[in-house]
Amino acid sequence: MAEPLCKAAVKKCKETMPQTPIFSSMLGSSCSGQVQPDMGERCVDPVYQDGNLVSGSLEALIERLVPTMDYYPDRTYIFTFLLSSRVFIHPHELLAKVGQICIKQKQQLEAGTEAEKAKLKSFAAKIIQLLKEWTETFPYDFQDEKSMKELKEIAHRITQCDEENGTVKKIISQMTQNLLMALSARSQYQEIREKFRQPVTDKGTILKTKPQSTQKDILSVCCDPLILAQQLTYIELERVSNIYPEDLMQIVSHMDSLDNHKCRSDVTKTYNLEAYDNWFNCLSMLVATEICRVVKKKQRTRMVEFFIDVARECFNIGNFNSMMAIISGMNLSPVARLKKTWSKVKTAKFDVLEHHMDPSSNFCNYRTALQGAAQRSQSANSSREKIVIPVFNLFIKDIYFLHKIHTNRLPNGQINFKKFWEISRQIHDFLTWKQVECPFEKDKKIQTYLLTAPIYSEEALFIASFESEGPENHMEKDSWKTLRTTLLNRA
Repeated sequence: MAEPLCKAAVKKCKETMPQTPIFSSMLGSSCSGQVQPDMGERCVDPVYQDGNLVSGSLEALIERLVPTMDYYPDRTYIFTFLLSSRVFIHPHELLAKVGQICIKQKQQLEAGTEAEKAKLKSFAAKIIQLLKEWTETFPYDFQDEKSMKELKEIAHRITQCDEENGTVKKIISQMTQNLLMALSARSQYQEIREKFRQPVTDKGTILKTKPQSTQKDILSVCCDPLILAQQLTYIELERVSNIYPEDLMQIVSHMDSLDNHKCRSDVTKTYNLEAYDNWFNCLSMLVATEICRVVKKKQRTRMVEFFIDVARECFNIGNFNSMMAIISGMNLSPVARLKKTWSKVKTAKFDVLEHHMDPSSNFCNYRTALQGAAQRSQSANSSREKIVIPVFNLFIKDIYFLHKIHTNRLPNGQINFKKFWEISRQIHDFLTWKQVECPFEKDKKIQTYLLTAPIYSEEALFIASFESEGPENHMEKDSWKTLRTTLLNRA
């Protein structure tokens, strides 16, 4: 099995550093239309380029986050700043600074004219809206007592702006309740998280002591490639739904913690990423297992062609992650070496799939297909056409590369916000795709098999492969004898 994604990310990415730029220049909806607001005497050090905010001090960026009676930040800015801020400051510290600015503005309004005092309710409503967006988008920022304390302190101050009818208090109460429910739901998911499926190493299972007729395989559960592709998509969307934007930013903040930067380095919070990466590995190994453990060449050929058809249906759906996992499983050495089997396979479809996943030019063909699926999703009217599930390892690598090729701070000490606009855009696209409601009905029988069927370890796959088609050279013969002896000697 492959290493957990987050532990292996640095090594993987350094080994596959592309020679061509991954990302286009700063364009698109994530920062278009950003204009420097009229913020009076507030901090003015942010730098703009073509109307887009590109850099600024942390203090100035925080100032830009907090509403005033005449200003409310753009939603894309709120998302981008809150997402990236954890690289530089803990959420509870950021909340404390936001609270200080709110108190200062509140005091200024209270000490002003009657007209300014009348705007207190409007100011309070904007602060509540900011907190609402924050708690809904990044609920995990409020998991610790310090953050909750700061949130309650701001809420208490704002409540005083509307003590007469209590509307603000009711809204804050509902917001807090929703936040606690979100935190509880996520906590429950982590408590019931599945154990990583371990590869089979039992010598009786591997060495085929049981008659072939008694062995259950994927074709006995589902023989329709389209239906299996749909069930794989169901599983993908279900697992993607448990990945949050702050999980993805761990790639950036954890790397910074290794460089002794001040950041949030909750490496234990990367479980969701590792669990999803583990699903990819399990699917690849399941495909290889299903192929290698078939004794008869004719049936084995049928199994290979079946998975090729499943991968093609995944591609048509927009499920690139399952497609890549299936192709990876068929390209594993124990499967690839089955020359007699592959000689009987109609490989034209497989060649097309491999063309789409060709790693040359930084997976140019795949990225073109992904862009096409994304465009289809934007104009789609049905959930079926909205499905976009990118190859997750490549998505993670893109964020990592973007982080490494651009510094967090510019030579003048300002935060390189242009970099975080692009990271935010990448993550926002992913969040949009993960919110698609799966249009396929769940088939418990098929999913149970996909999620629980035994999978072979790498050495077990080689044993099964050699038993299906004997070793062809001295190197393979030596490997076969060594592996067989190792397994037979295990108690």
